[in-house]
Amino acid sequence: MSSSFSSSSSSRKKFLDSGLVIGQKEVTRILILFLVLTASGLVLYKTAYPLQRLDVVNNLTSLLASRSPPFPNLKSSEISAEMKKSDITLRKILENASTKNNTVIITTLNQAWAEPKSIFDLFLESFRIGQGTQQLLKHVVVVCLDPKAFQRCSQLHSNCYYLETSDTDFSGDKAYNTPDYVRMMWRRIELLMQVLEMGFNFVFTDADVMWLRDPFPRLYPDGDFQMACDKFFGNASGLDNLANGGFVYVKSNNRSIEFYKFWYKSRLIYPWLHDQDVFNKIKNEPFISEIGIQIRFFDTVYICGFCQPSKDMNLICTMHGNCCLGTEKKIHDLNLILDDWRKYMFLSKHVENTTWSAPKRCLEK
Repeated sequence: MSSSFSSSSSSRKKFLDSGLVIGQKEVTRILILFLVLTASGLVLYKTAYPLQRLDVVNNLTSLLASRSPPFPNLKSSEISAEMKKSDITLRKILENASTKNNTVIITTLNQAWAEPKSIFDLFLESFRIGQGTQQLLKHVVVVCLDPKAFQRCSQLHSNCYYLETSDTDFSGDKAYNTPDYVRMMWRRIELLMQVLEMGFNFVFTDADVMWLRDPFPRLYPDGDFQMACDKFFGNASGLDNLANGGFVYVKSNNRSIEFYKFWYKSRLIYPWLHDQDVFNKIKNEPFISEIGIQIRFFDTVYICGFCQPSKDMNLICTMHGNCCLGTEKKIHDLNLILDDWRKYMFLSKHVENTTWSAPKRCLEK
C-alpha cells in the first residue's frame, strides 16, 4: 500500500513539475510575443508620425495655446540677445534716416551682394537715375549682415547698421531656400518687428529691387500691411495674389505689430519654410481677421519684377530681380533694366509700347 502510494505520489510530483515547466515556457512565450507586438507598434507609430512631425504638432499646440485674447504674447526670450543689445544704435540710425512721419526705407546686405559691381552698386545707382528717387536715398537704412558688408556700405552710404548674428555666417551667397537662406529671412522678420515696435513705419526693399520712380504715391492710404506680388490677379485685397516679400510697406500700429509677432512665431510650425511661404500659409488664419489688420497687394503695373514685369514704363516704380536663381544672372539682367531706363529717361517722352531687355539670362536654366 505504502509502495503504491509512494509511486503514485512520485508520478503526481513529476506531472506537476512538468506542468510547471510547461506553464513557465508558455508565460515566457506570451511575454516575448507581447514585447514583439509592442516594439512593432512603436515602429509603426514612428513611421506614421515621424519625430519632426511630432515636434511640429507640439509647436502648433503651444502656438494655439498662446492665442489667448486679444493677441498672442511674444515672450522676451524670442527676441535674440543681439537684437536687444543693439536697440540704442538701431534707434539712432532710424531716427537719422526717417522722414517727418517716421518712415524709413530698409534693405539688407551681405558680403556677396556688397562686392563692387554687384547688387548693392546697382541698387544705389537705380536711386540716382530714377525719377524722383534721388532724395529718397537719405531715408535708406542698409542693414548689414556681416562685417565686410558693413565696411563696404560705410564707404558708399551714410546710414549703415551692422546686425550681429552669433550662430550663422551670412556673408556668402545664400542659395534660395537653403537652411542659411531661411535663417537669414527670419532674422530679417525679427528686425522688422523690432522696427515697428520702436514706432517707425517702413518700406522694406530687397537690394535687388531697382527704384526707377518714387513708389510712395502708389501706397494705399487704408493698408496697414502692403506687399508686392509675383503674380497680381487684379484685386488689391485678394489673398489669392502670389505675394512677394521683396517689397513691403508697413505702418507701425498695434495691428501690424501683433501681425508680425504672429508671423514670426509661426516659423515654429513650419521650421523648414522661409518667411514668404509661411505668410502664404497663415494669411487666411482666423486670427489675422481678429487682429483687424488691413492687407493690400501692389499692382504689378507699378511694383513689379521679372515674374510679371510691368508693360508700361510710364507707370512703373520698381523692378525686382525675382524669379531668378543665381547672382551672376541677376546682375546681368538688372544691368539691362537700368540700361533700358537710361534710354527711356534720355528720350524724355512717353513710350507707348514698353519692351524690356530683361529677364534674359534669368530665363536660362
